[in-house]
Amino acid sequence: MGIVVAVLIFGMIIFIHELGHFAVAKACGVKVNEFALGMGPKLFGFKKGETAYSLRLLPIGGFCSMEGEDADSSDARAFGNKKVWQRILIVIAGAVMNVILGFVLIVIMHSMEERLTSTTVSWFAETQTSHSTGLEIGDKILEINGMKIYTDMDISYHFQSDEDAVFDMVVLRDGKKVELEGVTFAKDENGLHIDFKVVPDEVNVGNVLKYSVKSTISYARLVWISLGDLITGTYKINDLSGPVGIVDSIGQVVESEKDDDGIDWRALADKLLFLAAFMTINVGIFNLLPLPALDGGRLIFLVVEAIRRKKINPEHEGMVHLIGLALLMLLMLVVTFNDIVRIIKR
Repeated sequence: MGIVVAVLIFGMIIFIHELGHFAVAKACGVKVNEFALGMGPKLFGFKKGETAYSLRLLPIGGFCSMEGEDADSSDARAFGNKKVWQRILIVIAGAVMNVILGFVLIVIMHSMEERLTSTTVSWFAETQTSHSTGLEIGDKILEINGMKIYTDMDISYHFQSDEDAVFDMVVLRDGKKVELEGVTFAKDENGLHIDFKVVPDEVNVGNVLKYSVKSTISYARLVWISLGDLITGTYKINDLSGPVGIVDSIGQVVESEKDDDGIDWRALADKLLFLAAFMTINVGIFNLLPLPALDGGRLIFLVVEAIRRKKINPEHEGMVHLIGLALLMLLMLVVTFNDIVRIIKR
């Protein structure tokens, strides 16, 4: 079941990404030769109009093949012959659609909850230390260690990645911003002990939309934070997960909601919506990184073209993307190998 769920989630994320490219390309009058879901050998397909549609064996990618995308073409409807602003819109459309999908999934997830979780302190434990070092009931946490707080997930991130259990905070207290230095929590071998609770918020249309926007921003920012942690060495390549690791994680989520009475479908749906939302936003943000073979790499070439007002040789650009793709595939092999080793050791 975990594999089936993973394939469905992957398929949804890939489909919405490629649909973004496809829809904007069609709107800009670009000729689309093929729209494919999946990679590798073709399982089946059909042709409607000028475009071939196909489903391929490996559910780890897809593509929207446009005329003149990677080479010169005399066709007036070729991608390369469109205005640069149109090509920019086509290139970023996939990532934008991924983020929009993430937002929609988060809206559904929040709509299913009994209460929404705010960032306003409502209660302290008897063994609290954060209260005695500055935090008060009614404080709305705005910043922790210089980072803006949008959701409770942002607070959890700081607490989980902390080393000394001491934080500088900015809170909203009685309508005014108050800076708190050295808010301290108890910590032992089991980690940091959160000694307060936050105010639950009502589930209504306005709150769901507000919390969903904030959650989308938090998810997107966490991708950049994680990338920075990878670059600085906080996380290693061995900590990354690829398709195999993600399928395994989804399988564990499914198994965690099983008991003698069957599956807790509501709890499972909530966890899967969270995973799917985080994954699709991750895909969208990652694709905009300025790396060859990614949409962000193509975007850089288009921005340079717009500034120079002169096209870059498609063959030279294609070579750069080919090298980038080879490096990404190598990284994927390393990550997949590590995923398999982790699963075997477990």
